[in-house]
Amino acid sequence: MRLKTLTILIFILFFLGSHTGTTARAEESPPTPRPLGSDLPAFRAIAPRQEMPDSRGDGAATREPTGALTLRQALGLALMRNPELRAFSWEVRAREAATLQAGLLHNPTIGADLQDLGVSASPDSVPQPQGTLQLSQIIELGGKRTKRRETAALSRDLAGWDYETKRIEIFTQVTQAFANLLRGQQQQELTEETVRLAEETARVVSERVKAGKVSPIEEIRANVALASAAIERDRAEKDLEGARKQLAATWGSAMPQFSKAEGTLGPLAPIPSLSQLAERISQNPDLARWATEIAQRRAVIDLERSRAVPDLTLMGGFRRYESTGDNVFIVGLSLPLPLFNRNQGGIQEARDRLEKGEEERRAAEVRVTTALSEAHRALSTAYIEATSLKEKVLPGAAQAFEAVNEGYRLGKFGLLDVLDAQRTLFGSRAQHLRALADYHQAVAEVERLIGEPLDVTGGRP
Repeated sequence: MRLKTLTILIFILFFLGSHTGTTARAEESPPTPRPLGSDLPAFRAIAPRQEMPDSRGDGAATREPTGALTLRQALGLALMRNPELRAFSWEVRAREAATLQAGLLHNPTIGADLQDLGVSASPDSVPQPQGTLQLSQIIELGGKRTKRRETAALSRDLAGWDYETKRIEIFTQVTQAFANLLRGQQQQELTEETVRLAEETARVVSERVKAGKVSPIEEIRANVALASAAIERDRAEKDLEGARKQLAATWGSAMPQFSKAEGTLGPLAPIPSLSQLAERISQNPDLARWATEIAQRRAVIDLERSRAVPDLTLMGGFRRYESTGDNVFIVGLSLPLPLFNRNQGGIQEARDRLEKGEEERRAAEVRVTTALSEAHRALSTAYIEATSLKEKVLPGAAQAFEAVNEGYRLGKFGLLDVLDAQRTLFGSRAQHLRALADYHQAVAEVERLIGEPLDVTGGRP
């Protein structure tokens, strides 16, 4: 009989506690991935109930190749193995667990006590022992559980936006590092060619000195130019190794395994105007996340308002008098009186944070718009510089070098003319390489800011 009564009481309390509000959304609702890189797999932390092979992203498909490495392979490696991105993914899972926890009911409390035990001091007074079994349940009023769960769900969505922002950031880092590596490879080839030409020039000068056609001073100058070219070659080799390590670091590797980057800093195409790019800026996750951010802060206000409503504690049980064998039911409830603490501070804090969020959103819009303007300026500058160098400077420098070099062999020009023409040619080629790399890095930055591909020919190395 006691067990049956206790079971009925537990059911009643649980029913009351579980129907104090509607169910908030708690299903997974990650932000829609931005178009940039959405066709590439990225690491997603697996929920505990799920089991998948290679869930850590260490399978054969994400192993670094030992030969040539393409940009797509580099992007795939980084998006699956970058430790920062993986950490953001686990934060999403953690907030999913927090959402689950936020929707749970308070546990009921069971208690028992025995009263009037012991020995009476008076022989005429006989103690009357009695035992009480009591069950209590906190019943949240004001929809606290619903609002708490809604707030947690929006926090989870914000973690999803943070993950999306980091994913695009990693995509951009890899693209820029890959372009820098291609520039380093071509710069090394250029310095190797410079050394070969310097060696050839030094050989010719040496022969002319031996033949008595030129002063020995020119041989010294030629050797100095050769030594300078060798120094530039060594520097290019060091820069290239640094570029390789910088790229490998995007997927968490300290020692690169690939041999070289496969690709070229290819032809360029006209770029969109700033106004055209500004129309596409809504894809930027730093801006898109603010709709969720503001909704979450409003949900916090609702939650703080609900906390101003005191919770009801319902108690029930039965008491047994051992002396008579009688059982009686007891019922009670308690409700705090909101005389002093009506959560005024919590509500005002949430309102102030909402106002802060509105200002932060406006600041984010200004920041992204300014960054887009600066990226477009850098892209335009690199495009104009690379185009001008290719069409106007490089052809003339090459022709001048060939003419002066041939004229020197015939005795028409001095060594200083040869060295100056050689320096102009290879300096222009190095400047062109730098402009090409700047162009591709600026393309990657613009794509990060608009959250989608720029769609220009030659926009990818």
